[in-house]
Amino acid sequence: MMNKKQVNTPKTKLSINNLNKMSKLQPQARELEEAVLGALMLEKHAAEKVASYLKKEAFYVESHQVIYEAVLQLFMAGNPIDILTVTEQLRKNANLEFAGGAFYITSLTNRVSSAANIEYHAHIIIQKSVQRQLISVAGEIGEKAFEETSDAFELLDESEKQLFEIKNDSMTKNYDSVSDLIAKAIKDIEDSKSDNNGLSGIGSGFTELDRMTSGWQNSDLIILAARPGMGKTAFVLSVARNAAVTANKNIALFSLEMSSLQLVKRLISSEAELSSEKIRSGKLAEHEWQQLHTKISTIEDAGIFIDDTPALTVLDLKAKARRLKRQRNIDMIIIDYLQLMRADEGNKKLAGNREQEISYISRSLKSLAKELDIPVIALAQLSRAVEQRQDKRPMLSDLRESGSIEQDADLVTFIYRPEYYGITQDEEGNDNEGLTEIIIRKHRNGSPGTVNLKFVKHYGKFTDWGYSNYGSDTFNDSSVTLSSKMNDMSPFDPGEDDPF
Repeated sequence: MMNKKQVNTPKTKLSINNLNKMSKLQPQARELEEAVLGALMLEKHAAEKVASYLKKEAFYVESHQVIYEAVLQLFMAGNPIDILTVTEQLRKNANLEFAGGAFYITSLTNRVSSAANIEYHAHIIIQKSVQRQLISVAGEIGEKAFEETSDAFELLDESEKQLFEIKNDSMTKNYDSVSDLIAKAIKDIEDSKSDNNGLSGIGSGFTELDRMTSGWQNSDLIILAARPGMGKTAFVLSVARNAAVTANKNIALFSLEMSSLQLVKRLISSEAELSSEKIRSGKLAEHEWQQLHTKISTIEDAGIFIDDTPALTVLDLKAKARRLKRQRNIDMIIIDYLQLMRADEGNKKLAGNREQEISYISRSLKSLAKELDIPVIALAQLSRAVEQRQDKRPMLSDLRESGSIEQDADLVTFIYRPEYYGITQDEEGNDNEGLTEIIIRKHRNGSPGTVNLKFVKHYGKFTDWGYSNYGSDTFNDSSVTLSSKMNDMSPFDPGEDDPF
C-alpha cells in the first residue's frame, strides 16, 4: 500500500508537467545540445570552456544529460575526450543504450565542424533551461496559491527564494588573471588618490578613522558593537549621512527597532543644529524654523533609503537588498541591529538555539556583502560582562551571542564613552567631556587601534576630537552623528536593548 506522500508528490509533478505539455512545448534547443556534445568530442580543449558553468541538468534531452555526464567524468579524470572514450565511458556507466548507442554518439560529431562557438551555444542551452525552471516554479507557486491553507507571505518568500536560486545557479563567474587584477588595483589606487581623498572605500566622515580603515571596504562585514546608550545608532546615522551627502553614495538602512520617522527626525535635528527636544516638541522660534528649512535642504535629496520592518528575517533582508541594489544601486547597507534579526522561517535546524541562529545571520550578512560587493555595517549588542570589569572598554569576547560574529566580520569596532560610566577626567586629570573612543579590535586588512571622537550632546553630534567649535550655536561640520535617546538614561541603568 502506498502512503499519502507517495501518492500526492508525483501527482503534483504530473499535473504541472501535463499543464505545460498541453499549453506549449517547453523551451529547448535540441540541435544546439547536439552541437555542443559534438564539439566536446571534436576538440580536446573544448570541455575547459564550458565545464565550469554548464551543468548536465541544463540539457533538455535526458540522453544528452547522460552523454554530457560521461564527458564531465572524463574531464575530471584528466582523460582525453573523443568518440571512443565517451562511448566507452557510457558503456561503463551502463548508459550506452539509453544514450542512443555508439552510432548516435558518432553522429553527434557531424552536427558541428568545430568548437569555435561552443560557449555561445552553451549559453543558449542555459537560457532555455532557466526558462523551463521558471515555468516549473510558476506552476508550483500557482498550485500552492490555490490552497486555502497556504500563507500568502510565506509563499511569497519561498517564491523569491526559488527564483534567486535559479539566478544563482545560472550565473557564471569567470576567473581573473593576476595581470588583470593588478591593472584594476592600480586604477583603484589612482582613483582613490584623485577622487576620494586617498580612501579606497566609503569614507566615514571622520579623519582619523578613515586614515586607519581607508574607508568602509567593499565586500566587508563591519560589526559596530556597544552597550546600550553608547550611541551606536547615532554613529551609523552620521556615517550614512556623510556617505550620502559628502560622497554622493546610496545607503540602505534597515532599522529593526526605531521607526523610519524617528530616524529622520534625529537626522533633521543634527543637520539643522537644533536640539532633539525642540524637534520633538515643535517649540521652535521663528529664526529656528528658518534655520531648519534652510539646513535640511542638504539632506532632502540624500540617497538614504530606510526600511523599518521589525523582526526582519535573513531572507527578507537579502530580497530587499538585492532589489535596492538593482533599482537604486546602493553602495552600502547598515543594519540596526543584528540581534533583532531572525533566521529564515521554517529553518528547524536553528529552532531554539539562539547562538546558532546569530551565527547563521552573521554568515549570511558576510555572504550578502560579498555577493553585492558593498560594505555591510551591522550593529550589535554587548553582553553585561562589560559592566563587571573595572576597565569597561569592550573586548571581542563581550559580543552577545557571539557565535561566529567575530569570525565572519572583517572589521569589529566598539564604542566607549567614559562619561557613560561617570568618568569625567582622564588619568592625567584632563577634562574628557564628550570623549568617545572608537576601538578597532579586529581589522582583517589592517591593524587594530583606537580613534578619539567628540560627542556634542547638545546637538547630538559626533565630530573629530580636535574640532574647535565645540558648543557653538552654529555648528557647521560635515561629520555628523545623531544622538541617542538612550543618552538620557542613567549610565548605569541596565536598560533594554539599545534602539540607538
